[in-house]
Amino acid sequence: MKCFILVGEPSGDIHAAELIKELSALNNEIKIAGWGGKNMQSAGANILVPIEKLAFMGFWEVIKNIFKIFSLFKKAKKDILEFNPDVLILVDYPGFNLRIAKWAKKKNITTFYYISPQIWAWNTKRVKIIQHCIKKIFVIFPFEKQFYQKYSVDAIYIGNPLVSKIDTFINNQLNVEKEKNTILLLPGSRIQEVSRNLPIMLELSNRFPEQNFVIGGLSIIPKSLYNEDRFPLNVGIQYENTYQLLNNAKIAIVTSGTATLETAIFGVPQIVVYRSDWFSYHIAKILIKVPFISIVNLIAGKEIVKELIQNDFNTLNLEIELKKLLISEDKHYFDYYKNQLIVHNGVKNAAWEIISFIP
Repeated sequence: MKCFILVGEPSGDIHAAELIKELSALNNEIKIAGWGGKNMQSAGANILVPIEKLAFMGFWEVIKNIFKIFSLFKKAKKDILEFNPDVLILVDYPGFNLRIAKWAKKKNITTFYYISPQIWAWNTKRVKIIQHCIKKIFVIFPFEKQFYQKYSVDAIYIGNPLVSKIDTFINNQLNVEKEKNTILLLPGSRIQEVSRNLPIMLELSNRFPEQNFVIGGLSIIPKSLYNEDRFPLNVGIQYENTYQLLNNAKIAIVTSGTATLETAIFGVPQIVVYRSDWFSYHIAKILIKVPFISIVNLIAGKEIVKELIQNDFNTLNLEIELKKLLISEDKHYFDYYKNQLIVHNGVKNAAWEIISFIP
């Protein structure tokens, strides 16, 4: 039994790793290969291409790297055919994976989509690819199932695995004393994000010399980009320790993405920030049809965390919003919505669905 998993982002690597564990528990003879990160590798997958080579953010970045992306398409097809899997599992990463889905359909490869791409946010006509090329799609937010129902797609809602993962982590850390003065900075998981976001975050720390700031660093980002020598005296950095940092944080400033949901599940008050290049931002403004960029606000259906986007993401606005949170730290703003994300054995159920299609 052979399974190929295609992941292009750190958040997908985390989700895919949990699925791999469940697949292996159900069938200890299953062989898993794919593109992904260290979490998938630790779970038992043979990683052929690391996600560090796959991070292209925004329309302009895609255009600049178009020939490299074409080369990656070619390699992905080659890797899949050489491995000859019984099933192909695509995880989020829609710009790449939806094209692979169409190709896999022509090759008669049984394909699953684990963690729905955000086609509900823009270019919804891509749902036709899901309808015609995907055997089953697994979704992690309630509104995604509702979206697919409109198009007669039987999406399977498995809940969000992050909830149980984080709850387990918190329960194991109850005896750890919380640092009351820590403000966590999460500048992103891509090189482009860190290069744009971190300087603004560091400038903010200069305006709050009495506060202790810590950056959640990632090993997939070159250390030279963090440039620790330029840090103000009240700023530190820890690598690959995000959950512990969130558990010890009183407030977080978070780049839009999965980290905003993780922060909310931890009950940490947050400010969500996002900045892209000029071209990508204005294209996105035309195409994107949802009222918020933060998954936390999308789940709630209203703004429960402040979003600072593009030009609004500046030091002055950050200072204003941070002062508000320092006065009132509401740690329970997400409790009601968090309960909606819990489905017991959701990942295991997804693994069962996939295993049932493997000869």
